[in-house]
Amino acid sequence: MKNTFHACIIDDKDDRETISRLLKKEFPEIEIGCRTASLRAASDYLSKNPTDLVFLDLPLEDGTGFEILSKLRQKHSFIIFITDSENSAIQAIKKGITECILKPVTNLDFVLAVHKAIENFRNNNHTSLLPLPQNKINLPTLQGFKRVNIDQIIRCEADSNYTFIYLLDKTKVMVSKTLHDFEKNLSSYNFFRIHHKHLINLEHLKEYIKGKGGQVVMTDDSVLDVSIRRKNEFLHKMV
Repeated sequence: MKNTFHACIIDDKDDRETISRLLKKEFPEIEIGCRTASLRAASDYLSKNPTDLVFLDLPLEDGTGFEILSKLRQKHSFIIFITDSENSAIQAIKKGITECILKPVTNLDFVLAVHKAIENFRNNNHTSLLPLPQNKINLPTLQGFKRVNIDQIIRCEADSNYTFIYLLDKTKVMVSKTLHDFEKNLSSYNFFRIHHKHLINLEHLKEYIKGKGGQVVMTDDSVLDVSIRRKNEFLHKMV
């Protein structure tokens, strides 16, 4: 099991100091190898040094944080994006960054995000969709993550490279993972993909309406199309 982790902080001076202070206080097992606001300096460091965890802002002295993403992904670094702009956070989500913290950085948000990174490293798994005991799942959000019972999920709806999760309490959570990721994680919990946009919890199915592909009515009263291609498999599963 890995016990020491190496971090790189790519941000302006004040925020670098805040992140460094929080890491030293809360996570002594994390060593800070690089602190810079320069894209060139960060790229040079990362090309020569294995790095587990990267704290990354968007505007840098000589470019943007997005310009370094491909290098970080090749090295399998866990990225925590830190920004003072919700629009920048949305851009980061669309680029596939699952962990975003809004400035000013608070102790709670920071600790939750770093704990998740360490958990992923220790499990040798960099996905944020980790099934948990008692049939729970973590749904990463801009503020950290929401832990929910899988049986509370009514349905999942694809929207480009991220997914909207509809819960029994009538809340909706946006997650920067594809519907395919959820299909892989939830298929063993009686979820079925009825359409390229819809993955449903069959425990929350109220009604099926006949048609060319047909439609389903869920417990939240949503009406969803069943694709013609998935119709026979869906009906067979319901017998």
